[in-house]
Amino acid sequence: MPNRAPQPLRCGRCRRPLPWQTFNTPGRTSCPACGVTMYAAVFPAFTRGAASSAAADPLLADGEAGCFHHPAKRAVIACEGCGRFLCALCDVELDGRHICPACVETGRQQDRIASITPERTLYDQTTLAVAVLPLLFWPMTIVTAPLTFLMIWRFRNAPLSILSRSRARFVLAGVFAALEIAGWAAGITLLVRSDSLALHAR
Repeated sequence: MPNRAPQPLRCGRCRRPLPWQTFNTPGRTSCPACGVTMYAAVFPAFTRGAASSAAADPLLADGEAGCFHHPAKRAVIACEGCGRFLCALCDVELDGRHICPACVETGRQQDRIASITPERTLYDQTTLAVAVLPLLFWPMTIVTAPLTFLMIWRFRNAPLSILSRSRARFVLAGVFAALEIAGWAAGITLLVRSDSLALHAR
């Protein structure tokens, strides 16, 4: 397929095509038609035209599987996420896997691809804080100790920090929560027994 001419870049006011001499100038320039002052910055490839399809996958021949997104292109691999056939243009190699752009976006939104996640919630650290900080005002532990176990169960398989990190904080949080629950159980048992002894003494 021969190169095709690029679409013209038009003036924002009069919509007339701008000559290529107005692109990427050191300072501001003016539209030759209406005179409005502007700065036009474009990629160099914009003035070179579209690349030939020879650099992409060859056209589909009889008996060959086509790409899910480009049916006229020969499929070279199947997505390891969704199983769709992909051409070389759609194949994204990420963390040793071959996946399609849709699976990359889904993984990014669901925080399942560590190499493209810029930040991450530290659920293990939050769970440990919920278990330990209420000790400063211990009556709160009657609520926060069961909540700690709920958070451990809910986030036990959630991705940890982007940096290397163990799940030791979940273990510590569980130990603190278990001790708090045991303390409440012992305190309630002693209270019930003391009330029972007081009633018998009367």
